This record gives sequence, C-alpha cells and structure tokens, in this order.
Amino acid sequence: MKTQVEFRSHKFPPYEGEQEQINPGLWGRRLAEYLVTKLQERGIETEAMVAEDWGWYIPVRNAEFRLALCCGHQDGADDEFLCFTEPSQPVVKRWFKKIDATAQLTRLTEALQQILASDLEIREIVWTEPR
Repeated sequence: MKTQVEFRSHKFPPYEGEQEQINPGLWGRRLAEYLVTKLQERGIETEAMVAEDWGWYIPVRNAEFRLALCCGHQDGADDEFLCFTEPSQPVVKRWFKKIDATAQLTRLTEALQQILASDLEIREIVWTEPR
C-alpha cells in the first residue's frame, strides 16, 4: 500500500526559528497547518500537531489504533517535502490481535492525494510504499 508521498512546492517556507524546534535544515509547520485545514474540510478530524526532530506529527482521530499523518521538509532543495502515514502498513498489531487498518489508511491517503493534486502550487507528486 502506498502510504508515503514526496512532492515539491515553494508554498511552505519555514517559520522564523522553526528549525530550532526540530532540527537544522528541517521544517514543515506551514505544511502541517495546511494539511490540518484541508483534512478537516474533507471530514477528517485531527488533534494538536506535535513537533518531532524529523518534522511534524499530525494525530488523526481514530478509535481503534493510533493514526497520524507525518510531514516535513526533506534534506536537499528548499522545496522538497515528504508525508507518510503512521502506521505505514495496513495491519496493526495491538496486544494479541491484528487490526486491519486498510479502510482508515485508504481514507487518509485518498484525502491527501486529492489535497496535493488539486493545488497548482504543488508539483512532482510521487507516491511510494514505505521502505
């Protein structure tokens, strides 16, 4: 299942001092804010964003298991970004059972695809399976 997407855009420059929140050369708060707004427009509820050392973690409300969209700037050119889901695979192990996450991941990735594809300032969108 393709749950990781790379793309290019000049739409999401870093905020002043943002790189001190995570790591030098990495940012993505504007992207995370943008995605939260666009996901909510599509009926996907999120919780408070969290700064991580690699970028931004956006928890998505889901009763069965922890679900999130993660995003940030990539090392390299200032317009390279990456988003991926957590979990990245359609089967979640919880205690002594397995949960099929296909429906939730499909809903989230389809919404993200629509968001990215409909914005003319976002280009070179490439979906991949996680490594």
